[in-house]
Amino acid sequence: MPSPPATGDGSASPLAEDQSTPPGSEDGTGDGDAGPHAAGADLAHAIAGAAAVTGTATAEAERLANEADTQPIPAAEYAQFFTAHGYASPGDGAGTDGSDGGGAAAEPGAAEDAAAESPGTAPEPPQPGRLAMSRRELLQAGLLGGGTAVAALPLFALVSGLLRSNKQQAGLVYPLTADWLFGGQFTPGSEATAHDDSGFARVTMPHTVRRLSWRNWDQASWQQVWIYRRHFDGGSLLGPHRPRSRIFVDFDGVMVNATVVINDKAVATHQGGYLPFSAELTGKVVAGDNVLAVIVDSRCLPVPPISAGRGPASIDFFQPGGIYRDVRLRVVPQAFLSDLFALPRAVLSPQPRVEVECSIDSALTGRTAATVLVELFDGDPPAGRVAAQTARVTLASPGIRTLALSLAVTGPVTLWSTDNPKLYTVQATLTVPGAGSHVLTRRIGFREASFRPDGFYLNGKRLQIFGLNRHQLFPYTGMAMPERVQRRDAEILRHELNCNMVRCSHYPQSPHFLDACDELGLLVWEEAPGWHDVTTGPAWQDLVVQNVRDMVIRDRSRPSVVIWGTRLNETPDLPGLWAATRQAAAELDGSRPSSGAMALHTRVGWDEDVFAFDDYGFNAKTGSMMLKPPFPGVPYMITETVGVAVARPEHFAWTDAPGHLERQAALHAQAQSLARSDPGYSGMLAWAGFDYASLQGLPPDNIKWAGVADSFRVPKPGAAIYQSQADPAVRPVIVPVFFWEPGGAFPSPSMIASNCDRLDLFIGGTQVATTLPARWSPLYRNLPYPPFFVDLPAHPRGATPDLLIRGYLANRQVAQLRMSAGPGGDFLGIAADDTAIVADGSDMTRVVFRALDAFGNQRRHASGEVVLALAGPAALVGDNPFAFGQYGGLGAVWVRSLAGQPGTITLTAAHPLLGRATVRLRSGPAGNQAQPL
Repeated sequence: MPSPPATGDGSASPLAEDQSTPPGSEDGTGDGDAGPHAAGADLAHAIAGAAAVTGTATAEAERLANEADTQPIPAAEYAQFFTAHGYASPGDGAGTDGSDGGGAAAEPGAAEDAAAESPGTAPEPPQPGRLAMSRRELLQAGLLGGGTAVAALPLFALVSGLLRSNKQQAGLVYPLTADWLFGGQFTPGSEATAHDDSGFARVTMPHTVRRLSWRNWDQASWQQVWIYRRHFDGGSLLGPHRPRSRIFVDFDGVMVNATVVINDKAVATHQGGYLPFSAELTGKVVAGDNVLAVIVDSRCLPVPPISAGRGPASIDFFQPGGIYRDVRLRVVPQAFLSDLFALPRAVLSPQPRVEVECSIDSALTGRTAATVLVELFDGDPPAGRVAAQTARVTLASPGIRTLALSLAVTGPVTLWSTDNPKLYTVQATLTVPGAGSHVLTRRIGFREASFRPDGFYLNGKRLQIFGLNRHQLFPYTGMAMPERVQRRDAEILRHELNCNMVRCSHYPQSPHFLDACDELGLLVWEEAPGWHDVTTGPAWQDLVVQNVRDMVIRDRSRPSVVIWGTRLNETPDLPGLWAATRQAAAELDGSRPSSGAMALHTRVGWDEDVFAFDDYGFNAKTGSMMLKPPFPGVPYMITETVGVAVARPEHFAWTDAPGHLERQAALHAQAQSLARSDPGYSGMLAWAGFDYASLQGLPPDNIKWAGVADSFRVPKPGAAIYQSQADPAVRPVIVPVFFWEPGGAFPSPSMIASNCDRLDLFIGGTQVATTLPARWSPLYRNLPYPPFFVDLPAHPRGATPDLLIRGYLANRQVAQLRMSAGPGGDFLGIAADDTAIVADGSDMTRVVFRALDAFGNQRRHASGEVVLALAGPAALVGDNPFAFGQYGGLGAVWVRSLAGQPGTITLTAAHPLLGRATVRLRSGPAGNQAQPL
C-alpha cells in the first residue's frame, strides 16, 4: 500500500483561555466549596451506605465514620483495615506482580521516564508524631469502603437538585505536566507530607501505571491502588499580589477512581475515568513546599462502563489505570467564572444571536455588585469584535449564581460546516470591585444541525454522514497520549479517511481530540460511558446521570458535537434511567437530540430522538453486506457495521492473507453504499477507525483487529474505500487493494480504490487493461467514487515486471502509481508525523517504520526484528526491538521529549534484510506555555 504522507504540527488552542487580574487590598484566604466531588463531613455516611451496595465492610466503615474527626488512626488498626480490604499491608513492599518492592528501572536511554513497576522502599505505617490522614479523612476519601464513594441519592435528585453544580477549568493556569513522582502501589502513609518519596519514579503526565506493549495487555497488572505525588512551591500563589485568591487543581481524566490529598488533607474524590473534576485547595496551600498526592484506584470497580458484579471482560475495551489526561493548577479571584455556555441561535436568519449562560462561583460573604461583559469575536480576541453586552449582577451570598445574556449579531456571520469550520470566540469578563476580574472564553461555530426522517441536515442542506467509530486506546500507553497524538487521530479521520463524522465510542474522549474536531469540521457523536450491561441499583444509575451531566457541561459549546448518546451503548430498556439521562442533557443543553446505539432493530422500549442501530447484517450465501430498513417517520442512523462480525476468524491484521484484507475494503464499500440507498438513512458510522486492545479480542494478542487502520494508525487495505472518497479536483487518489508480488496481483480479480474516471494499467511497459468505476454493480454504485475491479495477468515464471497505474479525469491524466514485483529493491522506510515537538516532557510524535518496495508501496514482510537506536533529548515509547515479522512488515513507536531539554533527536531503525533508515526531528522550547510550578 502507498505510504501515507506525514503531516505537520497540529497544536491546538486551548478550549478555554482564562486570565485573572489580582484583587484589591483584601487580605486573608477563603476556604471555598469544591463542589459535588469535595470530601464533605457528611460524605462518610454516604460512603458507608454505598459500601452495602458494592459488598464492602459496611459495619466497619460506619464504625470508623463515627470516630473523632481529628485523631490519627493507630498504626495497627491502619494496617489491619487495609489488609482486610485488599490493600497492601503497610510495610509490605511486595507487589501483586511478584516484585519485591525494589527500585524501579527507567526506560532505556531515559532515566526520567516512567517505570511502571512499584518503585522505592515500601512506606512504613504512621509513627507517633508523624502526619497521617485521620479516620474521617480516609472515609471521606473513599478509601475505607472498597474504593467506592457513591452516595445513594435518588435517581431523579441528581437531575433536579444538582444540575447546576459544575466545575470547569478557569483562571491563571499552571500546567502540572512534569515532575510528578509515581510510587507504584499505594500503601497507607504514602500520601503524607512526611513520607520519604525519594525512591519514587519521576514521571510526566499523561501517565499509565504499567508499561504496555502493542499486544497481550495484562489487565491484572494495573488492578491495584496507586500513589502519585507532586511537590510545588506555593509562594507565587499566596503572595501579597494575590490576596484571597482561590486555588484549584483540575484533572481531565483519572482511571478509575481518585482521591486528592493536599498537605495531609483529603479534599476531593471522584469516580469514573472519562470526565474532568476539580479539587479546591484554597486555605490548604502553604508558602513553601506543598505535597499534592493523588491516590488512584484502578481496580475493576462498579463504575460505568463496568456494572456491579462484572469483570474486565464484560466490556470490549481495556481501561489501563493512571492519571492519563492533563492536570493543571488554577488560581482565580474569590468570585470567578466557573463555566461559560455559548449557544448560537437562529443562525440561518438575518438576525443570528448567541445565547450565553455564565456561572459565577463566589466565596464573598457580603452583598457585592459585579458586572459581566460578554463579547463575541471573529476569531481570537482582541481583534474583530462582532457583538458585546454588559450586565450587572448582585452577589448576595457564597455559592454559584447563573446569569443569562443574549448577544445580537448585526451583519452576516460565516457558518461552521464540515468544509469550512469557521470558529468564533465568546469571551466573558467578570469584574468585582475590590476583588479583581476574571476572564473565560469558549470557541463556538454558527451552525444548525438536525436529524430528520429523510436524513441529517447541516445549515439547511442534507449531508450524508460518512464516518467511523473511534476508541482512544494506543499501543504502549493505553489511553495516556498527549495533545499532539490525540489531535492526530482527528486529522487522520478527516483528511486521510475523509470522514465527516466520528462516534466517540463508548465514552467521552480527550478534549484535545474534540478541539481538533471543532477546527477540522469533523462532526461528533458523543456518548456517556457504558457498554451492554447496566445495574439497577440507584448508586450506579446516579453515576450514569452524573456522567451525562458532566459530559454535556464539558462539551455543550462545541460546534462539532451534534448528538448526545444518553442511552448507553447496546443496553436493555430501563425507562426510568433513560428518561433521567435525557432530561439531564435537555436541561443543560436543549439544542441537541439524544440517542443511544440499539442492538435490536425494534422500537419497543425505545424513546429517543434519533434511532441508532448497530447493524451487522450480511448475506451468508453471497457474503455481501445487508442493512435493516430505516423506520419511516423517525430519524435513523447506522452507528456500527462490518467490524469483525462478518469475518472469520474475526481478524483483519497485517499477517492475514491479502484476499482477506481486500474483503474488509469490499465490506466497508458495500455498507457505505447501502447507507446511501435510502434517504431514510442519515448515514453510517462504521466499526471501526482503529484497532484496539480488548479482552474480547482473539488470544494471545487480545486485540480487536476491526480497524480500517491498525492500532499504530497506519491504514490497512480496508481503509482504501475511505481514502478514495475525496474530491479528485483537490486530491486524486489511486489505492490498490492488493499486493504486487513476483507471482502477480494477489488477490485477483483485484480491487483498486480511486476517485478517477478511468484507470489504465501497464505491466512491464505494456498496457494490459483499461477499467472504469464499478457503477454497474448494485453493491457499490451509490458511492460517490466506486472502486475499480480488474483481472491482471500473472507474471511469466521468473519475471518481476513493474506495474504502472495511470488515473484520468475527463481524459486528462491526474495521477499515477508504480509498484514493483521484484524484492531486490525493497528497503526499510521510516517517517515521523512531525519535524518538531515541544520540550515539555509530555509532547511526542509517532514514527512508523515498514517494508517498502522500490517505489514506496507497502510490502508484506514476515521475518525479523527491527532494532531502534535513539540519540538526543528524547525517550522512546515502544518496543525495542520490535517484532517486525510477527506484526506483518511494519511497526511504530512514539518519540517523547524530555522536559527542559531542547535539541536534535535522531532515531535509527535497522532490519537484518531491509537495511537501516533514519529520521530526525527537533525538540524546542515550550514557547508561550505558562511556566509550570
